[in-house]
Amino acid sequence: MKHCHPRIILACAALALSLPASADEAQEYFDSHVHLTNYVQEGITARQYLDAVGDRVGRSVLFGIPLQMQWSDRVTGNVAPTYYLDSDTDLYYYSFTDAVIAEQYRNLSPAQQARFEPMIIGFNPTDMYAADHIRRVLQTYPGVFTGIGEFSIHKEFVSTQVSGDVASLIDPALDRIFDFTAESGLIAILHTDIHMPFVKPEFRRLYFEQALDLFRRHPDSTIIWAHTGLGRVVQPVAEHLAMLEEILADPAFKHVHFDISWDEVAKYVVATPDTTRLTAALIEKYPDRFLMGSDNVALTNPEAVFAVFNQYQPLWDALSPQASKAVRKDNFSRLFDAAAKRVRAWEKANPARR
Repeated sequence: MKHCHPRIILACAALALSLPASADEAQEYFDSHVHLTNYVQEGITARQYLDAVGDRVGRSVLFGIPLQMQWSDRVTGNVAPTYYLDSDTDLYYYSFTDAVIAEQYRNLSPAQQARFEPMIIGFNPTDMYAADHIRRVLQTYPGVFTGIGEFSIHKEFVSTQVSGDVASLIDPALDRIFDFTAESGLIAILHTDIHMPFVKPEFRRLYFEQALDLFRRHPDSTIIWAHTGLGRVVQPVAEHLAMLEEILADPAFKHVHFDISWDEVAKYVVATPDTTRLTAALIEKYPDRFLMGSDNVALTNPEAVFAVFNQYQPLWDALSPQASKAVRKDNFSRLFDAAAKRVRAWEKANPARR
């Protein structure tokens, strides 16, 4: 079975992490947002990741980062930047990341493969040929990929550093991408800020309304909105939860889901008892629309493996067992199992030309 939940003996020499053989079920989860590599395409292997998380994370997505940081001697000299905030140099799209992820996946045992959902991310969302890249990768590596993403449109600081055109929610190239995800069944993890950094009142809903229009245009695409649209400086406005409920309550957006990944997002949720209570109430009302994600990037610190999940402990405590399990596991299984079935059928019907 592709999506069995294998039990693996934990032997993490790479990360020197030690965990008990079995954990309390309430502390187990599936991770919908994991970057195996960083902004210079470095990181741990898929096997090392499994060693790190042990049994506690039964299934995970598998993707790198679609952007490569330029190292300019003129700017930072011998200091090599590894994160987009390390330098003023450009970021550029790094298409080879898809081959790296595919080979990582292919080198795993069937039991290990069953714990991953690889994602295609090495495309430029401003390029009308981006959909062709996704199709080409899918046909080159049949049986591997389940979705696309995490890919970014509006992202604080990052958007202005990417060389070439600025990504946009109203770009026909993005529509072409989502047309193909609807055709093929690929699930999409989309990062787009819900509003501008340091937003002025008159612009508060601009990106949000553009996102709604995009979602309306693509009702047959399964979309996960990463981080509920928040970021480091894109903080919740007073109506943030109400904006999410606009989507959750509207049957026209039943194909749109949210992940709660990133420690920055967790910080907002658990900031006060009221923020936790209000978030829990929204999840209880729509328990099938949220997914747990860590947003871990190229893990090197054993203590960081479960940090985001643990940061959310007040939220887990506030949720009913049923809603907690839906966010931690069930929604991941339902969405990715359905996507994998559709994608495998598309691959069978559309083999690569030899």
